[in-house]
Amino acid sequence: MKKYAAEFVKRGLVAAWGGPVIIAIIYAILGANGTIETLTVQEVCLAILSSAVMAFIAAGISMVYQVEQLPLPMAIMIQAGVLYLDYLLVYLMNGWMPSQLEPVLVFTVVFAAGYALIWLIIYQCIRRQTKKMNEKLDVQ
Repeated sequence: MKKYAAEFVKRGLVAAWGGPVIIAIIYAILGANGTIETLTVQEVCLAILSSAVMAFIAAGISMVYQVEQLPLPMAIMIQAGVLYLDYLLVYLMNGWMPSQLEPVLVFTVVFAAGYALIWLIIYQCIRRQTKKMNEKLDVQ
């Protein structure tokens, strides 16, 4: 278990900088469009810190695929659940999404569709690579 916790932390630290960079880009675009003119110090601090934690968790949870005792469908479900809660809680905490049933349901559907699409693409790429390697092994 210690090995997996260390891997989680390592992966999370590698990616944690990405959250604040994305926040800076989003705020710059919203400012350029005139959508946001001012932000409080508390809003900026909360956005930066929570997005760093969100990126840390999102990257760290990918270590679940290293746990050999977990069947792939279980690892996928764990990652999906952690990512869903990670994003949902940060969005609600920062006020980026209203805490009402309808927006949460829309987010849930979009998240599930996006996650499934990404997994389908990954699955197809891995399947294609495996087929190519198997063909090379058969030739030799």
